[in-house]
Amino acid sequence: MSTFGFGKRLVESADGVWITTRDGERILDFTGAVGVLNHGHNHPRILAARKRFNDLHRMEVHKAFFSPYVAALSHNVAEVLPGDLNISYFPNSGAEANEGAVKLAYKYHEGKRNTILRSDISFHGKLLATGSLTGSRENSFEFPGIPNVSYPFGDVEAVRELVATHRRADGTSDVYAILVEPFSASTMRHWSEEDLRALRALCTAEDIVLIFDEIYTGWGKTGSLFYFMRHEGLVPDILTYSKSFGGGKASISGYTVREPLFRQAYDRLGDVILHTTTYYGFGEETATAIEAVNIVVEEDFPRRAREIEAVLGTGLERLQKEFPDTITRVTGTGSLFGVFLDSGPAILNMAARLAPSGFAKDPKFRTKLVTSAVISELYREHGILTYFSPNGDTPLVVAPSLVVGREEIEQFLDALGKTLAKGLPRLLAKFVKDRVRAQW
Repeated sequence: MSTFGFGKRLVESADGVWITTRDGERILDFTGAVGVLNHGHNHPRILAARKRFNDLHRMEVHKAFFSPYVAALSHNVAEVLPGDLNISYFPNSGAEANEGAVKLAYKYHEGKRNTILRSDISFHGKLLATGSLTGSRENSFEFPGIPNVSYPFGDVEAVRELVATHRRADGTSDVYAILVEPFSASTMRHWSEEDLRALRALCTAEDIVLIFDEIYTGWGKTGSLFYFMRHEGLVPDILTYSKSFGGGKASISGYTVREPLFRQAYDRLGDVILHTTTYYGFGEETATAIEAVNIVVEEDFPRRAREIEAVLGTGLERLQKEFPDTITRVTGTGSLFGVFLDSGPAILNMAARLAPSGFAKDPKFRTKLVTSAVISELYREHGILTYFSPNGDTPLVVAPSLVVGREEIEQFLDALGKTLAKGLPRLLAKFVKDRVRAQW
């Protein structure tokens, strides 16, 4: 944070897509808080729902009493999801949701299968299990984890080959689950409809649990309620989600499983406490999520995302044509785009060699430096907050909340154009100079 000056300032308040600092500056937030703020900062309906809950002195959590909030939330989620995705569990974070999904898949096969497949660029969390299932470059240190096999993202033929080679002595599959991000928010890559349907058919034929991770991309962000739902009739066995599920105010996630799989895995008295947490179904969190889902549906967030894409996507493509030597490509959907920048002038080769050892060994050091210079300029000169993804090809991520207006999108596009017009050498020189000055 100190690299960009973010961590040296205090925030006084935030509303919609705007942040007001303690010293009175207004900052346009184009990060969407990395997927958390589809509803924007402090959505009035979310605040009102939480106030009602507290004004009525509702019970937060108690193991001895049935929670109407958990029941209502599970019911509502089942109503908006396709097929028989209708039994949900609500932990606190996306990593916990993925962990719970993987546990259920393993239990579904009663521990008789030992292999789980995940992609080479995956991001599923930073717990021991989910961290070991994550292929992101953020994993710079190897912690213990669960056995897994990596497949190339989007390559269904490679998945087929791995399933074929992982068989038990009786010829049946040893793969208990395949973990898939239909749209990878950290790399801006996506699976084709044809290959997702092929994955579904493969998992059905081999009785493998198909898990879709839509932690970031869920609840309207990509122009459909969930990215996979743009493909009619396609249904995973388990869906995981989090981020904006809590309306930007509650720490809550979820995984929803097809009923037959849940019954097979846990629907016995002796198994019901195999996966529990202290704060599961926390009252205010589930009440908040109920309202968050209501807003997504009633205010048609998927439509909003498509409208944002029409302005933002077109604007970014225009800038790519205007600065072809700086922007190598633009890709994305809905309110989630990546701007991939050139790795900069050749002089950066020397900078990379002179950098501290940890940075010098990073193959994306140059790209990160260039993207950081753009982020810094947008923040310091235009009061716009952005970020880059350290995974994949390290794009500048443009992902505003779904409450953003056309005028604010145009303001961002104008600022990005003025920033790129200064040229990478000038931006880099300024960025490095500011960093040196900050050190002294």
